[in-house]
Amino acid sequence: MTPEDGAEREELLVRYRALVDDALPAAARRDGWSLRLNHCFGRVLLDDAVGGCWYDHLNRRAGPAYRQLDDAQLAGAVALGERLLVEGDPLLRTLDARSLAWRGKAPKRSRATGR
Repeated sequence: MTPEDGAEREELLVRYRALVDDALPAAARRDGWSLRLNHCFGRVLLDDAVGGCWYDHLNRRAGPAYRQLDDAQLAGAVALGERLLVEGDPLLRTLDARSLAWRGKAPKRSRATGR
């Protein structure tokens, strides 16, 4: 890994945290998304990055899960977070339903329809 690679990875790590902790929850509150909490956004992004329930793929005891992602997974998680800022709740609902299915949980019921 070159110093440039390390700097790029550090930028991705910082952006990931900014998305999960600030940008996505702020957009969710502003626009009334189905999820609002940072750990929920982290779950959705991590699950997508590893293609399943993140704690089946990463070591929960080895420090922050997002830091365990390889470079491609981390870049994908950041790109998906940026995409969520553009596409909003419809994409979030799809990602959340898939994440919940990977955990063997039923999808959330819609407040509007009760389904």
